Parts: sequence; structure tokens; C-alpha cells
Amino acid sequence: MGNRHRAVLAMRAGIARKIFSSRTRARMREVVDVDFDVCLDSFDRASALSALAEAHILLTGWGAPRVDADVLRHAPELAAVAHAGGSVKAHLDRACWERGIAVSTAAGVNAQPVAEYTLAMILLAGKKVHPIWRRYQERREHIDLLEEFPGIGNHQRRVGIIGLSRIGRRVVELLRPFDLVLAAYDPYLDDEEAAKLGLLRMSLDELMSWADTVTLHAPALPETRQMIDARRLALLPDGATVINTARGWLVDHDALLAELSAGRLDAVLDVTEPDVPPSDSPLYRLPNVTLTPHLAGAMGNELYRLGDWVADEVGRF
Repeated sequence: MGNRHRAVLAMRAGIARKIFSSRTRARMREVVDVDFDVCLDSFDRASALSALAEAHILLTGWGAPRVDADVLRHAPELAAVAHAGGSVKAHLDRACWERGIAVSTAAGVNAQPVAEYTLAMILLAGKKVHPIWRRYQERREHIDLLEEFPGIGNHQRRVGIIGLSRIGRRVVELLRPFDLVLAAYDPYLDDEEAAKLGLLRMSLDELMSWADTVTLHAPALPETRQMIDARRLALLPDGATVINTARGWLVDHDALLAELSAGRLDAVLDVTEPDVPPSDSPLYRLPNVTLTPHLAGAMGNELYRLGDWVADEVGRF
């Protein structure tokens, strides 16, 4: 091994080949010793502990086993973790920081496809594409759009962004070329930063009363549990659209379902609570609901962007 660092993969079996392209694997082998055919999905086996004993860098992804103080005792050389995903809360214990391990996450990279999905859905929501598509399928005849949908369009449509996370900020950037009016709610946003971002700064209640479309990008914290509740949903104007690509945790789904069933609001839900709604849930059949199975994040060839980012980080380290 000489002076070269040893990198070890720790993630769900089979995912590494979807994240690291052949080009990226070759690039990483130029700077570290790494076996892409060995992927640890548990640290319980003797072979896994043996691999940890030699590891300088841990390459983690979805399904990574938890790295706690006990695991670290078996990894005396471990100095860095590069995570090919978003949050590291689920698999990295506080002991990693106490030991001074360098931790890097691809959350910023993973923000791109979520922001792109959100941009698409905001524009489609403004034109009421999904409800109109459903109605066209049912009728199979001419629809007088000017008569039946007089308020559609994206000219000066009011879009409220809840949470200026990495994703929320990227959504703001992607929306700039369009003829929309943007406002945001974030407890850490001040007037100066809002002006720099070209946003109206509002309280959450003000934003809900104002917006034609709201898009959620807040984190799942005790303070954000069902922050979009029945009272706040009732503040939305008739015909408004709720887009959630963040966490089902943020929304009172019973209250939202009541609004959707009444036909007062539309929704684009990429996340729900539970993660997969029951098979008899009205969300699957309501014409004013676009329901997708956590599609917005990195999928398919977008996963290679995560692998490229990890390779860059390993090279920097």
C-alpha cells in the first residue's frame, strides 16, 4: 500500500455500481487504494472489522451502517468520511466529530435534481397541467380552457418558498428567469439577504395567505412537525398548489387530504407520511393530486453526479 490511502465502501449492497461510473472508479484508483467489489452493509462480521482496521477514508451512501464509538475503535486509521448522499445524521455518531474525522456530504450536489423537479412542478402547476390532463383523459373532447380554467398561467404567479435550505436556494436561482413573484419564509432570513436573493420576506402565515404556489424545503425538526397544519392550509387562496419534496413530516396529511378531497387546493407530493400511502388512499386517485414515489432526488444517471463529487472530495483529502 505504501503511502497511499485506503478507502473502504460502506453502503447498501449493489448501490456502489450505480453511483460510481467506470470512469469515476478509474479516477479514484489513481489516488487511493479501493476495491469497488467490497461494500460493507454491516460492521458485524470479522471481514468488515478487518477492512475497517486498514481504512483511512470511508465512502458511504444509502444504507450505510452506523459509525459509532465502538466501530471507531476498530478503525484506528480512519480520518475522513465522504458521503454520496444528503444527510449524515442516520449513520454518523457524534463520536466521529469528537475524534476529529473530516466529514463531507453530497447534499449540495443532491440538491440539483430536487430543485429541477421543483422548478418543473411549479411551472406545470401554474398551467394546471395535471388537473387538465386528467380532465382531458376523462372527457376525450374539446375543453374550453379560457372558460373552465380562467386563472391559469405563470405570468406574475406568486410562489412561496418555505425553507431556504440548499435546495430552497437552488430553487430560487432556477426560478429567476421566469416571470414570477417570489417570497420566502425562513426563520434565519433577514431583510438584507432577502433583498440580495430578490425575494419578499414574509412570516409563514403571511406567505400562506399570499401564495398561489407554496413549495416546501424545510428540515424535519421537532419545531417543524406538521408546521403546515389545518389552520395554515385554510389560509391558502382557493386553487393554490402545495408542493412537497422535503419531508412528509412537515404536513398534517389529514388536514391536507380534507382540502384536496374538497377540491379547494391542488398538491404535488413527492414525499408523504407514511412514505408509501396505504393502497386505498385517495391520494392515488384524486384528480388534483400529483403523487410520485420520492422521485425528486438523484435517480438513474443523476447518481453519477454524486460519485463524481465523492471522487473530487477524496482527491482533495
